[in-house]
Amino acid sequence: MGLRVAFQGEPGAFSEEAVERVFEDPETVPSTAFEDVFEAVERGDVDRGVVPIENAVFGSVRVNYDHLRTHAVTIVGELQLRIRHHLMGVEGAAIETLDTIRSHAQALGQCRTWLRSYVPHATTEATPDTAGAARAVAAAGDPSVAAIASRRAANQYGLTVLADGLEDDVQNFTRFLILAPENGDVSPIGSGPQKTSVAFVLQDNVPGALFKSLAVFALRELDLLKIESRPLVGRPGRYRFYVDVDGAAYDEAVSRAFDHLREITMELQVLGSYPHGATYGGTLETGEE
Repeated sequence: MGLRVAFQGEPGAFSEEAVERVFEDPETVPSTAFEDVFEAVERGDVDRGVVPIENAVFGSVRVNYDHLRTHAVTIVGELQLRIRHHLMGVEGAAIETLDTIRSHAQALGQCRTWLRSYVPHATTEATPDTAGAARAVAAAGDPSVAAIASRRAANQYGLTVLADGLEDDVQNFTRFLILAPENGDVSPIGSGPQKTSVAFVLQDNVPGALFKSLAVFALRELDLLKIESRPLVGRPGRYRFYVDVDGAAYDEAVSRAFDHLREITMELQVLGSYPHGATYGGTLETGEE
């Protein structure tokens, strides 16, 4: 058995597939909530954690940006996983007679067009995770209720696939982050050029502060790969920014950019440097195997 790796959801979840794509013979540790994954990594109860951070169709998993800041973990890797959604039910279920379809809110959002087109008569209900929805449907045995989840979840819980390819776009990829304890082994997952994730809060009353914060990278010809903002709790109109920059934190240009950024920020946190992740289940360009 390899490393102990936590993920959010139940056996059959897409996050479990992400774990098994990256790690050889891992001991997978299902967790109820995303925060449980972060806490398990932080405490050292597991060696690594894998969490989704962004979907190409439905956008960011914003709560995980907050958890990155509030837990003592470091990003040591990433991957892109092609997400294929399947509609599944118990024996005797049929699309025409479904009353309720359950899945994680992200999955329901990624299948909005299909749901409106083929099951406008059914009510959708959000659940904590896709595989959990499949397990609950199997346990209830109600042919009027179905779940949206992975094919591995259908196999796991003995459900019949009623339709596949529900996702609204063939380029339905989810980006996952690989987490390690901040004070433990932070060996990177993968090899090759690195990127660095950083979070910062701008100082008060600095004219053009956001422009200046981005300029520290442009002045050094550093590519920004991602920018995300989250409101500061209790401070309306103020934000914490999350940025992915091309390059490792120890690279001279990146290090100098961070030094410059500290001059105009009240908080700056380096969340990790890690190799650009591999793509599994297809290519980002074509979506083909």
